[in-house]
Amino acid sequence: MEKHPEAIKNAAEKISAMVELFKDAINKIDKTLIEEWVTDLVIVKTFVGLRFQEAILKKIAESQNLDYRLATPEEESKGIDGFIGTTAVSIKPVSYKTKSELVEKIDAELIYYSKVKNDLEIEFNF
Repeated sequence: MEKHPEAIKNAAEKISAMVELFKDAINKIDKTLIEEWVTDLVIVKTFVGLRFQEAILKKIAESQNLDYRLATPEEESKGIDGFIGTTAVSIKPVSYKTKSELVEKIDAELIYYSKVKNDLEIEFNF
């Protein structure tokens, strides 16, 4: 411990800062956020949600003259919904952007969508 006398103190300060961020995130969870999360879980992860994902992947891939594929279960466990060319992508509803305090770290390009009337609006930047 003599080589790094401040190591414990520094680690405790970092953990304390993370706990404060966690408390702040917890305080932002309300019934509306829970309902949005449940809706996202039920809709996005159902057959319809998977069809949205595939339609979005296909549309972007075609616009970039690339192939696409849906993610494997192992890739899905990492937050990846599919690939456009060799780029891993995660497809989220646009409401996901407003919940930055609660967003998990996903190692993929993000694609946002919103359902408008009989169509989907898609946002991506890669």
